[in-house]
Amino acid sequence: MAVAGQPAETQYYQALNSVGILNYQNDWVSGEHRFLARLLEWRPDAVVFDVGAHSGDYTRLVRSLSPQARIFSFEPHPVTFETLARVAEEAGAKAVPLGLGDQSHELEIYDYADSDGSQHASLYRDVIERIHKKPATSHTIRIEPLDTVAADLEIERIDLLKVDTEGHELAVFQGGARLFAERKIDVIQFEFNEMNVMSRTFFRDFMEALADFRLFRLLPDGVIPIDDYRPTFLEVFAFQNIVAVRRDLDPAWLMGTTR
Repeated sequence: MAVAGQPAETQYYQALNSVGILNYQNDWVSGEHRFLARLLEWRPDAVVFDVGAHSGDYTRLVRSLSPQARIFSFEPHPVTFETLARVAEEAGAKAVPLGLGDQSHELEIYDYADSDGSQHASLYRDVIERIHKKPATSHTIRIEPLDTVAADLEIERIDLLKVDTEGHELAVFQGGARLFAERKIDVIQFEFNEMNVMSRTFFRDFMEALADFRLFRLLPDGVIPIDDYRPTFLEVFAFQNIVAVRRDLDPAWLMGTTR
């Protein structure tokens, strides 16, 4: 319903915010802080894989909420990794200079030519040049499958797999086929946004890849369960925080009201 005196564009964005879209301003507005606090209360000694850790903000937040959590922070961008390594050492986390994907190989990561080390660095050049409309520079990085990395680190179970890889999230999940088949990943957090246009990944692709999980869209003070596929509600290529909880686990810790 139109609101008198409000521009149509303002009303449109308010409607999106109310269903967990474009709530990116901070980790409270995005629902991320609430989600992590509840998960780490449920699993205080969680093994956390922070994939696409950038400069370590998520790593810091996890550590602030749980002194016992075991945190592994992955960042392939050589400029950004220098900062992450310092943050991880201070937080008692392990920083790993790798990207994760569906196979072992080298790829180019693209970033702003005039602001290298940004949060928008992506394996897809078009993220920089078409979405953000800036000239790109690149670095050659190493990509390894999640299964291989977990085995190398002697990690048998991941309580929380957080993935923020600017459009490459589905490939990260595909690289963990063994861990998923053996039910060794319990909870996942990932972003769905306009970067997925450039990687040509639909929300439906995530639902199919994570068929053994129940999906939720985060709100600042709760969640929206995603129980069936509705393209008009789900195929919205704008910032969303999605949480997936394995179906054999009780999601009551996530769905309760804010304390």
